[in-house]
Amino acid sequence: MGDEPGSGTDDPDADPDDLQPHLEAADLTVSIGDATVLADVELAVEAGSFLGVVGPNGAGKTTLLRALRDSLTPDRGRVRVGGEDLTALSAGAVARRVASVPQDTVLSFDFTVEQVVEMGRTPHRSRFATPKAADREAVDDAMATTDTARFADRSVGTLSGGERQRVLLARALAQETPVLVLDEPTGSLDVNHAVETLELVRELVEAGKTVVAAIHDLNLAARYCDELLLLADGRVRSVGSPDAVLSESALRDAFDARTFVTEQPGSTAPLVTALPEAFGHGRAASDDAPGPDHPPIHVVGTGRRAATAVSILVAAGFDVSVGVVPTGDAAAERAREIGADPVCVPAFSDITDAAAATARERAGNAAALVLVDETVAGNRPVVEATPPDCRVVVGEPADEGDVALTANTRIERLDEVADAVRTVLAGDIDRC
Repeated sequence: MGDEPGSGTDDPDADPDDLQPHLEAADLTVSIGDATVLADVELAVEAGSFLGVVGPNGAGKTTLLRALRDSLTPDRGRVRVGGEDLTALSAGAVARRVASVPQDTVLSFDFTVEQVVEMGRTPHRSRFATPKAADREAVDDAMATTDTARFADRSVGTLSGGERQRVLLARALAQETPVLVLDEPTGSLDVNHAVETLELVRELVEAGKTVVAAIHDLNLAARYCDELLLLADGRVRSVGSPDAVLSESALRDAFDARTFVTEQPGSTAPLVTALPEAFGHGRAASDDAPGPDHPPIHVVGTGRRAATAVSILVAAGFDVSVGVVPTGDAAAERAREIGADPVCVPAFSDITDAAAATARERAGNAAALVLVDETVAGNRPVVEATPPDCRVVVGEPADEGDVALTANTRIERLDEVADAVRTVLAGDIDRC
């Protein structure tokens, strides 16, 4: 099927830059047994861009990626790279156009890192051909790009999960394909390695690679991808820029979950916070004026933790104020984004009498005060403006690790905030 390596126009020595790295799928439908896993999927990825595929478990993301790299035959539809139908090409020809990095980083044999990366050159050589200078250069470049050259002689079995992921990425880069397909490249990584991996992928895109990746973390996908494709039940629910795709209504439709969408600090990328279904009873604070369902709450605290508390309280239907906080603090910025009311002073300055008076007044008029940090420094008078039985203390002071909270941890802490505030408002306890 198609040309074999080294024959005709499918020359393994051809410059991959001559190929058009434009990926498209039309009417893509895949069934497994009696179940339709993908139905009528359409997508088009421009050269040098990054498409993130997001959606709930079982949405069909991995099946879509398999179809894009021609490792399964669809019931209907086609996939093209640079205008060429992949089903009309040989396996070697496909492997010179699309490289993939699987979700599973387990390697069955005790290969060295260098040997694994060299496997990426297989589509460019005849079965018994001696490696050429171009092969050696491609392997060296791939290991340098992924920072894996430093353990080239080590067994892959001795590497961490993050290191193995980079080795598999190096193997894919050694294939020198215009298109790269990644299945959950950050799924098994901690937040630091996840960010490092996506930073590297972003650099590859800026250098001209066309990348499609299934990404579980919506906020990382929003931050690094040019466009997102939201998949659910095997169908495309939405495709476009991250801020267009990650809307609260689209996420409810796809994930059957309530979310609250704002902006990531220092970025225009959307920030998605998942909410337990009970929060807010389906109402947001912006729906109408404050009233019995929108009681005033004052938040004291700084940083991302306080910002997250502000988000959940507004989404749950509370009328929120914040302060005193430094201008530019994450809590102040989040408050402004979503219509809450921060009391601010310049960064690195003392709390002014006017700011303290304003914050005390708001705290005194609030139905409850949410104290995110137990250490409040100059905000002590603000806290004391609220009766002790209307104060909700949430956790210990934030530490550096909190800037990298996982989604699940974030949700648990938000749950703690909102439930505690509701308890105070319901008067179920005498003291918090």
